[in-house]
Amino acid sequence: MKGNTTDKKNLIKEALAKTMQELRGQQSLFKFSSENDTPLSVISEAERGKKDPQLTTIFKMAEAYSMSADKFVPEIAAKLPPDFSMIDK
Repeated sequence: MKGNTTDKKNLIKEALAKTMQELRGQQSLFKFSSENDTPLSVISEAERGKKDPQLTTIFKMAEAYSMSADKFVPEIAAKLPPDFSMIDK
């Protein structure tokens, strides 16, 4: 997939947002953040596609959804275009 880096980062943030929203389900943001020791603002901004969380936050979020990072990242990747690549070749 050709495109600029900003557009590609936005696609990843959107895929992360959809994944997080789906996995959180109907649980409130406040309850989810307090039960998982993650600031409400971090979760809210990530779920709105506004924040590109750090890798440590991705690991923490995976645990919050009762999965390992190696299961969480493919959930995100599945929501990206089939030909998605951060590197133009």
